[in-house]
Amino acid sequence: MRTRREFMGGAAALAGALGVSGAGDAPASEPFTLGVATYSLRGFNRFVAISILTKKLHERYINIKDFHLAMGPASDVRKGREEFEKAGLVILGGGTISFPTSDEADIRRRFEYAKNAGMPLIVAAPHQDVLPKLEKFVKEYDIKLAVHNHGSEDHEFPTPQSVLERIGGMDPRVGLCIDVGHTARTGKDVVQSIREAGPRLLDMHIKDLRNFHDRESQVAVGDGIMPIPAIFRELTRMQYKGGVMLEYEIDEDDPVPGMLRSFAYMHGVLAGMRL
Repeated sequence: MRTRREFMGGAAALAGALGVSGAGDAPASEPFTLGVATYSLRGFNRFVAISILTKKLHERYINIKDFHLAMGPASDVRKGREEFEKAGLVILGGGTISFPTSDEADIRRRFEYAKNAGMPLIVAAPHQDVLPKLEKFVKEYDIKLAVHNHGSEDHEFPTPQSVLERIGGMDPRVGLCIDVGHTARTGKDVVQSIREAGPRLLDMHIKDLRNFHDRESQVAVGDGIMPIPAIFRELTRMQYKGGVMLEYEIDEDDPVPGMLRSFAYMHGVLAGMRL
């Protein structure tokens, strides 16, 4: 019997033959945008990370981590943003960005950073008591805020449901970034969680695990037990238009092979859905 990696590898090959590889704009036939959370490249400086994105991965949509664009003087942030944009990369968001205090000056500093960095969306890790204050800044800056769930170890927002409980009634630009790995580790059904989030789902971090009870079991997407085809079908059904950003947390010194396998599999799944 063929494994799902072997089956979808055939779909990936078909995708390449049809000209729907990861390079350039997302194929019009793909229902949502695949991209890279640059945390995946945390072992490299900005210059090298940009080179990997453009010359090896050929994925142009990114969610910037502060390893590659530090929160500093506005001129420095804008200069770093220009380096990404001149390379042809499209900034879909940034983070995760923590919001540890309800001090409005501190909150404003972080929104100013996002504005100067060209981030239309902040993937956020706020304290629960800080979250209500963030809505005001979302409205003022017109920057979306997606609260990231971090699994059982996170005492603030472990699950997507813990975010949804807190944001009901808030501006629709306040939502969540579902991390499928952390969600699965809490015992929550990932596909059902996506369905429950509905229009509040503003961003997603995608990864795969061999064992939902072991956070150290991450593998290239398609090599584990994450129900990627079911996730992609649900996102398509709900007409999700946000980013599905690969957050590859292993092989820090040499992540490219696993990231390429992950994107080949994911593009293959999307191609297979059209057969």
